[in-house]
Amino acid sequence: MNHSFHYDPFQNLQEKNMTFEDVFQYIANFMHQNPKGQYRLIIGTDSQVHKTYTIFITGIVILREGDGVWACIRRVIVPRKMLHLHERISLELSFTEEVVSMFTEEKKKELIDIVLPYIYDGSTFAMEGHIDIGAGNRNKTREFVNEMVTRIKSIGVEPKIKPDAFVASSYANHFTK
Repeated sequence: MNHSFHYDPFQNLQEKNMTFEDVFQYIANFMHQNPKGQYRLIIGTDSQVHKTYTIFITGIVILREGDGVWACIRRVIVPRKMLHLHERISLELSFTEEVVSMFTEEKKKELIDIVLPYIYDGSTFAMEGHIDIGAGNRNKTREFVNEMVTRIKSIGVEPKIKPDAFVASSYANHFTK
């Protein structure tokens, strides 16, 4: 990963300067509130090209099906106008992969252990990577779908593309403006 990028801390509307450890703690605490819940830990990145820079927003969302959500973002600014779609989508995915890799096997086990005693009561835990691309005929990004889906699968995360990639296309997108 090219470290000439400017990485902001993790943040949401409540907190501005979170480390990954803080983020992980919030996620664990959220799951502890209802260990019988059905959880989806979702990571996705969107980007927006501005005049002299390109902004990338990676969203981290822990969703308890039908019962609430906790989320935060990490913003990265690349100091140039990135006009090549493939390069931009590829970098979006790199930022997603980077955040996914912070959830080490140990950390994932810690989260799974929260719901594990309740799996017979219906509790679940899944991890998804949301990719801001679509497979529709009119979609410019459709030629990249296989490549990007394969990349997400290879890091052990369930890939979702549009219209199911709401963390990339709605949540993260909202912060790129």
